[in-house]
Amino acid sequence: MNARLKAAIQHWSYVAPVLQPARNAKEYAALVEALDAALDAGGADETHPLARLAEYLGELIAEYEAKDKMPPAATGAEVLRYLMQRDNLRQIDLPELGSQGVVSGLLSGRRDFNARQALVRPRRWQRDSEFSRQCFCNQRQHRRG
Repeated sequence: MNARLKAAIQHWSYVAPVLQPARNAKEYAALVEALDAALDAGGADETHPLARLAEYLGELIAEYEAKDKMPPAATGAEVLRYLMQRDNLRQIDLPELGSQGVVSGLLSGRRDFNARQALVRPRRWQRDSEFSRQCFCNQRQHRRG
């Protein structure tokens, strides 16, 4: 075994989390932070040894961002399902919306979001607050039409 491989194996538990695709918003934020650090440490220069790391982190970020898109005309149920999948949440993880049965009803479209739930969602997903408001409006319009 060569020395580089031996060193990589020895430090893998520290390196691996930085090189894995993001599965949720927290891991995405960690990738962005890692990219910033790599660029600040010289990775912005294409001849620097960290340039390949910066390029790879940029690709992982772009991959997550491409998956992190929803059509603007989504219903409230579609938005909730999307955010739950994106952040690896289960129905039971959302007690601020109501019981598991209430969340199930929201996801299936059997229940409409009430005003309290509409206010709770932007607090949990702050960066999605405007998007969430738009989807609640689309849900109301969809039901009327």
